[in-house]
Amino acid sequence: MLKDYFRLEENGTSIRTEALAGVTTFATMAYIIFVQPVVLGAAGMDVGAVFTSTCLITAFATVLMALLANYPVAVAPAMGHNFFFAYVVVLTMKVPWQAALGAVLVSGIIFVATASFGLRELIVAAVPESLKSAIAVGIGLLITLIGMEWAGLVRLDANTFVTLGNLGSKPTLVALLGLAATVILIARKVKGAILFGILIAAVAGVVFGIVKNPGAVVSLPPSLAPTVFQLDIWAALKQNLIAVIFIFFFLDLFDTVGSLIGIAKQAGLMKNGRLPRAGRALLADAIGTVGSALVGNTTMVSYIESASGVAVGGRTGLAALVTAALFLVAMFFSPVVQMISGGFAVHDIITVEGQQVARTFTLYPVTSPALIVVGSLMIRSVRDIDWDDFTEALPAFLTMVLMPLTFSITDGIAFGFISYALLKLVTGRAREAHWLIYAFALLFIVRYAVPGLH
Repeated sequence: MLKDYFRLEENGTSIRTEALAGVTTFATMAYIIFVQPVVLGAAGMDVGAVFTSTCLITAFATVLMALLANYPVAVAPAMGHNFFFAYVVVLTMKVPWQAALGAVLVSGIIFVATASFGLRELIVAAVPESLKSAIAVGIGLLITLIGMEWAGLVRLDANTFVTLGNLGSKPTLVALLGLAATVILIARKVKGAILFGILIAAVAGVVFGIVKNPGAVVSLPPSLAPTVFQLDIWAALKQNLIAVIFIFFFLDLFDTVGSLIGIAKQAGLMKNGRLPRAGRALLADAIGTVGSALVGNTTMVSYIESASGVAVGGRTGLAALVTAALFLVAMFFSPVVQMISGGFAVHDIITVEGQQVARTFTLYPVTSPALIVVGSLMIRSVRDIDWDDFTEALPAFLTMVLMPLTFSITDGIAFGFISYALLKLVTGRAREAHWLIYAFALLFIVRYAVPGLH
């Protein structure tokens, strides 16, 4: 039954491979169930309720992705969007978190409504091949940077922004051992190499005292009551949060489109430059955002960490179904999940204008090797870019480098769209670009030109 529903043979995969992919994706993105409560807790929301809602809404939206689109893609609250929600909308703009949730709901409803116009499918089809490839590469570079930061291989520097980390620190040694094990296993074509690398890093973490025994193994999930149905739509509209709603919609749309293109390129799911069932995939994300606001959480996006599951062979929604199930299980095994995917606090001293400044940051030595390896696997799409055509090459280049340098998929796509439209226009080749590229290039320009929209 599973084989037929998810078309495993047609996609060249098996139940075992899909299960392994689902577990791997979960292992690389499980950090969200611990990061999200901390971020939204800063906005005054109940930490326990956010933890439970993160697990539930991730499972719900990921099941939708599996059943509607049959893609090995997990959907969860977006990193970056959560910081915008908490630190910009709530803490800086002084908007109550209930009203901010109302804005999230409205943006999700708009996302769902655009399905009737086919806008989302048009966007995926309108993106030129060079930018599709560049988006995949840029996301790969962004993932690599995140992985290296989490591993402690690169760190903040006041003069050069980044520099080589302390290779002798225990968390970094654990990450290096996990990375070495992973790349050796991949080179020897061992199935499930990334997951085995995570487990090896976890064992090394126990030996080095980085990964602590959680004590309790099972615990009941905290109550949802403090956040479920607490959103205030009327307050969101009354406080004129139109710009905030627009930004939530904008970020949701382009982060999801970018992630889907990047994952699809890596998995070989693109057909003649198009992503089959793109509308269904985006609908799963949109419905997820609506549900997220209702239970008390932020905008949902397709998670690029799903690329780790693709890297071990995941090709269908069965992998996503496994990931969803594990998020439900995680609600009851939070101490164990936190042991493996939780962070390790590191204290550092940096010099700023001659003054020594103490700084505390968090490393994730067990899961970081997986991100570094996945990033390296996504770079291969660079070969599909026409480097001999400057009107294709420069936008692709800007897309690739700005994603990691700005720490934003959306900003990379924005500069890619703007430069692509500009170069096609000034070279008399305007018809080579879809009209949507020009439309969104203009919207991106407005976003950067108007204060408060970026």
